[in-house]
Amino acid sequence: MGLQGKMEVEVDIKSCGDVFHELWSTKPHHVSNIVPDKIHGCDVHEGDYGHVGSIILWTYTHDGRKCTAKEEIEAIDEENKLIRLKIIEGEILEEFKNFTCTIHVIDKGEICGVKWIFEFEKIHDHGPYPTDLMDFAIGITRDIESHHLQA
Repeated sequence: MGLQGKMEVEVDIKSCGDVFHELWSTKPHHVSNIVPDKIHGCDVHEGDYGHVGSIILWTYTHDGRKCTAKEEIEAIDEENKLIRLKIIEGEILEEFKNFTCTIHVIDKGEICGVKWIFEFEKIHDHGPYPTDLMDFAIGITRDIESHHLQA
């Protein structure tokens, strides 16, 4: 059994939290238009955007490497602005037996918090933790915030 872990970070944004949640929950295919240098595509393989059980395939560049991630939407909570995605295929699973990402938007009045939560089990006890993936998520959050503030 590998090492299990959980990482989370909360990024404050000035743009609308509702828009940020909607982007990830029902319009993830728009992310590649906003951050084309990081995310290159998002396609539905089964189901529909915004529906639990749907399978989404992402293509992206991480650390100079072209990657894919096939995810199953495990949960969408519109009231709490939360979406949980489980990686079922892709390069991430070269290091991890399982990997789940939760994106939770938290209203704070003038600003919103975007909380990224990674829950994972490493294949081996040694090796890297997904801090580089968390940095990647933070970068995407900042890029989306900048895009919406300019719009």
